[in-house]
Amino acid sequence: MSTGKKESKTPLKAAAKRSTPPIDQGPEQDAIGAMLTQALLSRGAAVPVDNTAPGANIPPVGEQRCGLIAIVGKPNVGKSTLLNALVGQKISITSRKAQTTRHRITGMRTLAATQFVFVDTPGFQTRHANALNRSLNRTVVGAVNDVDLIVFVVEAGQFNQADARVLSLLPEKIPAILLANKFDLIHRRAEIAPWLKEMQERHNFAEFVPMSANNAKDVERLFGICEKYLPTQPWMYGAEELTDRSDRFMAAEIIREKLFRLTGDELPYTSTVLIDQYEEEGNLRKIAATIVVERDGHKGMIIGEKGEKLKRIGTEARHELEALTGGKVFLEIWVKVRSGWADDEARVKTFGYE
Repeated sequence: MSTGKKESKTPLKAAAKRSTPPIDQGPEQDAIGAMLTQALLSRGAAVPVDNTAPGANIPPVGEQRCGLIAIVGKPNVGKSTLLNALVGQKISITSRKAQTTRHRITGMRTLAATQFVFVDTPGFQTRHANALNRSLNRTVVGAVNDVDLIVFVVEAGQFNQADARVLSLLPEKIPAILLANKFDLIHRRAEIAPWLKEMQERHNFAEFVPMSANNAKDVERLFGICEKYLPTQPWMYGAEELTDRSDRFMAAEIIREKLFRLTGDELPYTSTVLIDQYEEEGNLRKIAATIVVERDGHKGMIIGEKGEKLKRIGTEARHELEALTGGKVFLEIWVKVRSGWADDEARVKTFGYE
């Protein structure tokens, strides 16, 4: 049980300013060609100045800009990787397992007079209609209707039914950017123009942004693109804040990430992690957690032979938590079976899902 002591926010790690060389592209004659040309030329655009370093001057309230930006897309399209890159620190867990992100996670980045408030959402679920997935889908729908800008993430040149389902949720009244991730895999412009034309016919996107979430220059260019859609208003958070989530929440997420990564596809997505105790004593954190599964067979899979798998999950999670908090961590993990929890509305809410 928690002692009720105040939990700290994730520590600040500001990213360095970078510049992007321009790309020489010729003019296009049609609207789609012009959009593609503008998008490629913008890869050389300047990025806002980081104004969050200690001693930096905070702009007067009247000059500040701030807004909510929802990052949406199907499962496993790179939304969490993008959020972490934009914030400059890991605040959203990642794995190759679908449905890794289960919560609305807010990440902030303050550059010059503008504060960007990014909202990472779960991938919209269409395969299973249980209580857990209904909860995740409500999170997505709620996010896209309460923001200033939507970033719709797809793989460059690709579009399937899962993408279409998410696209159908986007309200016409909110500007949306089409972010074509993994654009580095497209070798010729001629390959992307027909796809872009089709996407514009599906939705009136405000802009097209070709990029790779793993390319720092592409990520920083996105700030300048998003900035003009944000209203002039006071910042919502302090200049150095990176997330509204507590260390307790991050502990559960990091343990769940290690669980997913170390068990592979064998373990069902319905496994979850609960934090039973989170105590801070100076530079030491004492954390007790429970991994919840639906079957005894899943429990054995996590524990492993002679407890080796569970030990490895705990060790990797502890190391990452120590790096995140900058202190020592004492971590205990148990595994418990709660049959059918993912299709029990009451239990899903009890476990912290919206």
